[in-house]
Amino acid sequence: MTRPEKTWSSTILGGLVSGTVASVVSTVALSILGKAELGKSAAPVNGPSQWIWGRHAPYQDDFSLRYTLIGYAIHHAASIFWAIWYEKLRQQLPPAESTAAVLAPAVATTVAAYAVDFHFTPKRLTPGFEHRLSQPSLLIVYGAFALGLAATVLFSRKLSRRRYTLSTTSKFASPINATRGKSGAPVFRKH
Repeated sequence: MTRPEKTWSSTILGGLVSGTVASVVSTVALSILGKAELGKSAAPVNGPSQWIWGRHAPYQDDFSLRYTLIGYAIHHAASIFWAIWYEKLRQQLPPAESTAAVLAPAVATTVAAYAVDFHFTPKRLTPGFEHRLSQPSLLIVYGAFALGLAATVLFSRKLSRRRYTLSTTSKFASPINATRGKSGAPVFRKH
């Protein structure tokens, strides 16, 4: 697999993709855990809207454009911010050859996000969903975020392996053998 260029534009583009996946995956986790713990799936998603609406925002239970949409937009923007740093970290590492090597920078980035979110950020700029969910649920949300960050790399690796497997096995699996003509296009002949 080829390595992408180590430029900020490729980092930002990668961050937009992996950040979007991480945002969606962690928002689904927030909603499921909110429904399980509070009976309200929008409640934890409303949390980040405290950045704009103040400290009462995380305690809004129902879906609304004011709290839920703004909460998701803030969560999504923060996810992309962290994903850009994840992509930059990945660029500095050798190509990952195992699933653990793919997950390691995602976990490192997520641990950094958790530390900043809860230990170095003013209370009003924390995610807000910590006011509504239990500590184990928060760990699940951050775990989902890490998996979301790594998902694009894991998926592209799986596709690369599948393409390689198909290209090497298809030559032998068919009773029709393909050879290349002058133009490079396949020429099929029966055995």
